[in-house]
Amino acid sequence: MEKIPSFCPIFRLHGLFILVTMLIAAFRCSSNLSLDFYAVPCPSAEMMVKNTVRSASSLDPTLPGKLLRLLFHDCFVEGCDASILIQGNGTERSDPANTSLDGFSVIDSIKRVAELFCPGTVSCADIVALAARDAVEITGGPAVQIPTGRRDGRISAASNVRQNIVDTSFTLDKMIQIFSAKGLSVDDLVTLSGAHTIGLAHCSAFSERFHNDSTGKLALIDASLDKDYAAMLTKQCPARASASVTVNNDPQTPTIFDNQYYGDLLAHKGLFQSDSVLLNDARTMNKVVNFANNQDNFFESWGRSFVKLASVGVKTGDEGEIRQFCSVINR
Repeated sequence: MEKIPSFCPIFRLHGLFILVTMLIAAFRCSSNLSLDFYAVPCPSAEMMVKNTVRSASSLDPTLPGKLLRLLFHDCFVEGCDASILIQGNGTERSDPANTSLDGFSVIDSIKRVAELFCPGTVSCADIVALAARDAVEITGGPAVQIPTGRRDGRISAASNVRQNIVDTSFTLDKMIQIFSAKGLSVDDLVTLSGAHTIGLAHCSAFSERFHNDSTGKLALIDASLDKDYAAMLTKQCPARASASVTVNNDPQTPTIFDNQYYGDLLAHKGLFQSDSVLLNDARTMNKVVNFANNQDNFFESWGRSFVKLASVGVKTGDEGEIRQFCSVINR
């Protein structure tokens, strides 16, 4: 596993020097990620995120998958710097590949609370990472500690999106190439693909894998897909279906973060082509089988890979800013 930035100590001294020493320690920490980054300036930061995510998810059970997807799309372009949140023409958020992203309103809600209690302190980038982390935990996944201290980026360009994010039709080689460019391994690729155990997908993301012929009979284009599963999908996503129609990524336990995704792959019920290829290549197949048979192994691997994902291209110290509003850079 790659080295994670060092953590900053909070010295335990007595007398009048306690506060000064803690502030100095926090300052020295500003250029690195740390597990206790907000211990002094905003001790309730992580609890604000968790409480808001939990409350919002109780009203919308599909939200955890949206928050997790938001982190992927943020980190893979400019790094984990909340550049995906910036609104405006020509931004990442405006690119057609990102128009189906959701969960922005929850991030904005968390930011409003953070600005109320700890103004100018909690970055939108940390909020996105923590919200995705908490989304996994509240749906039954592992609790993961992640270092904080990310700064918000000032650059967000649609032109940087397509060459950096993974498309659902990609080959394994293409996905490995993109993950490797982010410092993520093949094992990370298999593990992080497990995010598809929750969430929804639009029909257009997998419709090229099958179609109904002129007689209405199912015609499989991708022979690796289970025929009965494909038939079910054609009913959920008929021809000329509205662009807003979605299906569950995981047909078995769509709102629970578990290892069912890998069981789906073994049953040839991976929704995306980019899912199915994991079962059809020696570089990834054994890991799929292992995770399908042992959820503890998946959860342990998830913790390691998630920390690596949430640390991709982070900006710290003077490299970024703390936005007042997540959708616009500071003026």
